[in-house]
Amino acid sequence: MAAAAVPGTLGTLQAGRARLVASCCVRLGPGWRLPGYLMGPRVAPAIWARGWAPAVGGSAPRRGYSSEVKTEDELRVRYLEEENRGIVVLGINRAYAKNSFSKNLIKMLSKAVDALKSDKKVRTIIVRSEVPGIFCAGADLKERVKMNPSEVGPFVSKIRAVINEIANLPVPTIAAIDGLALGGGLELALACDIRVAASSAKMGLVETKLAIIPGGGGTQRLPRAIGMSLAKELIFSARVLDGQEAKAVGLISHVLEQNQEGDAAYHKALDLAREFLPQGPVAMRVAKLAINQGMEVDLVTGLAIEEACYAQMNSEGSVRAGCLTGRIEDAETRTSGGQGQPSWPPSTQREPREARYGMFCLVRRD
Repeated sequence: MAAAAVPGTLGTLQAGRARLVASCCVRLGPGWRLPGYLMGPRVAPAIWARGWAPAVGGSAPRRGYSSEVKTEDELRVRYLEEENRGIVVLGINRAYAKNSFSKNLIKMLSKAVDALKSDKKVRTIIVRSEVPGIFCAGADLKERVKMNPSEVGPFVSKIRAVINEIANLPVPTIAAIDGLALGGGLELALACDIRVAASSAKMGLVETKLAIIPGGGGTQRLPRAIGMSLAKELIFSARVLDGQEAKAVGLISHVLEQNQEGDAAYHKALDLAREFLPQGPVAMRVAKLAINQGMEVDLVTGLAIEEACYAQMNSEGSVRAGCLTGRIEDAETRTSGGQGQPSWPPSTQREPREARYGMFCLVRRD
């Protein structure tokens, strides 16, 4: 029975749930088509902001980048190559202002994110600092003091919008926190899917010390990350946590002892990004979409969203014939002596695309 035909409160709830699931399906579209921001054309180089220089290089550097990137650039974007192809690193570089958000930096971040979200070659994005001991100190208060009262609101709104854009990126995002992450800096990290930090890092939403509140999503994302009661405690007290304390409360996923170069969190983030690379790219994006959409609704609606995403990927004409069966058979052949003991690791020989991507081997409908 259609939801609209069910009388009373139950019908209203079912209709609302149907609209939410329909909205998710609309974002996927017919066939296996994904949201527009996943399938849109690549942004032309002309859209890249002045002072925002993407660089192509080899394996990940340990601190600093090649001479292709000007030292005065406040945002450095690096497309990694070779075994790291598909990983993009966003490096904030405002040493003189502790990587705080200025109008110019926010503009460059917005341009960068706009380009990355429609680039299908991007598989994972790492957000890090180019400045030792600092991740991001939040808004540039020196610049803010010089603003007219009428400029403050729009400036904070732009910071919030950029952080939201990062949260809505279709691919996995990792915040590598190797130093101070306060106020908007922690809000930037909270917008990423995964956070890793050095034990020496410092993190906190300290706005109440300034008689204001977090304005970049902190009051919403921190409770979702660590729970409402503890989030209130940290915001009310403006408490600053180190890496070990942040790991204990669930604010970060991994904590590491800092290395001599000061980039231990970045190298852990790079290791995680490498783990993601072999997985089906479309499956990764749809999984993120299903998780993000489902976390905002009740369990029943969330399961319906998952079902819609799964069905979309498994729809007729979207999956190569026998793909899932082939993956199962491939796993069975990797047992020793037929005793059910897997002979892992598998051969280093590159598998066919169908086997590597399993059931999420998608093809376009011509």
